Amino acid sequence: MSGKIKNYVSVGFFGFLGGGLRCYFNLLWSIYGTFAANIVGCFLLALFTYFFVEYKKVPSWLTTGLTTGLVGAFTTFSTFQLDTLKLLQSNQWLNSSVYFILSLLLGFVFAYFGMRVGVSLGKKVGN
Repeated sequence: MSGKIKNYVSVGFFGFLGGGLRCYFNLLWSIYGTFAANIVGCFLLALFTYFFVEYKKVPSWLTTGLTTGLVGAFTTFSTFQLDTLKLLQSNQWLNSSVYFILSLLLGFVFAYFGMRVGVSLGKKVGN
């Protein structure tokens, strides 16, 4: 199987898993499921990215599948924006503002910790 085909199959497979996980989060927690998926996704994307930078022995089809497929389907910027808009339309200005600001701030913080964990794990496994 060629490299491109492996990447497409990997993105499809892991995308199916990521989309299913996000659906599960939304069924469990509604709007907070999107929030949780996006925050966890920030951590996972940074962890995978920096782990793969440090530990170079992972095949590219797997890195593409886990980052673009799994995390890409798991997180959703468009649903985040739509949820914020729905809160605004129902005159929940405070909830909308808190949701928006916490999503951005916690997403950044979790991405930072994901980077730290990814680098640390990559160095441990790589040695």
